[in-house]
Formats: sequence, structure tokens, C-alpha cells
Amino acid sequence: MTFIDKLAAAWKASNSLLCVGLDPDIARFPAHLQGQPDAIFRFCKSIIDATADIACAFKPQIAYFAALRAEDQLEAICRYLRETYPALPVVLDAKRGDIGATAEQYAREAFERYGADAVTVNPYMGFDSVAPYLEWKDRGAIVLCRTSNPGGSDLQFLNVEGKPLYQHVARLVAEKWNTNGQCGLVVGATFPAEIAQVRAIVGDMPLLIPGIGAQGGDVQATVAAGRTANGSGMMINSSRAILYAKTDEQKGEDFAAAARRAAIETRDAINRFRG
Repeated sequence: MTFIDKLAAAWKASNSLLCVGLDPDIARFPAHLQGQPDAIFRFCKSIIDATADIACAFKPQIAYFAALRAEDQLEAICRYLRETYPALPVVLDAKRGDIGATAEQYAREAFERYGADAVTVNPYMGFDSVAPYLEWKDRGAIVLCRTSNPGGSDLQFLNVEGKPLYQHVARLVAEKWNTNGQCGLVVGATFPAEIAQVRAIVGDMPLLIPGIGAQGGDVQATVAAGRTANGSGMMINSSRAILYAKTDEQKGEDFAAAARRAAIETRDAINRFRG
């Protein structure tokens, strides 16, 4: 099954557009996991088990694992997802961007080592930096387009032939780069007007939308701007607001139960505006 087919099936089966981001920060782990050699795996596994029926995808962020020399635990998490929840796409958030043989190795890392269904990539170096990912005919390449950080405007709003650069990227991916029909775009929830512009350019192409939750993106505006005619088309990501939903005032509550509650609230908020 291709990435796009798997994602479409997950949207339907889960009745959810929520993508749960896995950004493990050991400083915020509960006390019983502190100092444990497999703490990252155990933390992420608990989050996955608590939210899998609420999510349409999971998005592990590779930097949070690599900085702690925990790539082996990332491999274990990706394997656990594939074996236990095979219907849910795994999107490796790596934002890779390089050319030639180096990009080929990054593609192998994402799709062979971690077994991801899709990976985020940076288009700044042009099509030949994305092409190696497209050699994997059934896997997804999700291209950075209009990112959720304020500094994204430094480059993404540069004028290119009368249009901002992010719109040029959206058109390139939709019209030229999407050779296998497995591409998507990253567009931040913090810029709903730009989400609407991208949706108008790319049709039903899936959008990975970070920026709700901790970054403050508006759910109603995001859904209104990005939904497709059938009320889907988006993986709306929330990471920290779900992973670390347990507060100091909830000392008696399990962290995974708190995460589940936050995920349900987020999914339900999204669904209220899907139409």
C-alpha cells in the first residue's frame, strides 16, 4: 500500500486528522522513567498506545532521538508502530536537504533503517535533492513549503515571478515534482491564509500542518483553510501539548492518560469544523 493510500484509509478508519508528534524530551519525563536506559522507548510507546485509536499518523522528530544517541530507540519505536499499528502512517520528521549520493543515503536512512512511510524534506537545493526520495515509489516525500516559525518569512515570502516563494514551491511540487503521486507539503497552522493559498494551488494533495497546541495555531481557521471537499486532506500535528499534557496539578494522573485526554480534545476540536 502506498503512503497516500495508507493515509486516506487512516483518515477514514480513525475519523481523525490528528497527527501525534513524538518529540521526547527526557527533562519532562515522569519521575519513574528518569535515568532508565530505555526511557525514550517506554515513554513513546505509552503515548502511542494511549493515542493510536485517535490519530491518523505519528510523526517522530529525529533530532530528539539523535541528540541523545537514541537512534536505536527510534528504530524500535518505528518497528513497534509498523508491527502493532500497521494501518497508521509513520512520518519521519527529518527535514533532509542534500543532493546526489548524500540524498540517496538519507532516503535509505528514512525508508530502510526506520521503515518510515514518509519523510519531510527541504526543497532549497532543488529537484535533484528531492528526487532520490521519489525512487521509493510507494513512500511519501513531504516538502517544506510555508513553515510555522516566524523566521520562515525571511525566505518564503521572497518575490518569485510576482508570487511569494512558498507558492512557487507549492506549484513546483504539485505540477512537476509529484511524479509518483506521493508528495505532500508542510504548511504551518500559524498562517491559515497561506494554508488556503496552498490548498488552492495543490488541490487534494495532503498537507502536514504543525503549529496547533504549543505554537498557538487556531484550529477552526486551520481546518477551514486546509480541508478538502471531503473534509480531510490534512495531518494536523500536535506534539508537546499532547506528550506533556500532565501538569503539576495532576500528580495522581498517569502521563499517558493525560496525553489521551488531550489528544481526544484536539481531535474533537478539529472534527467540529470539518464539515
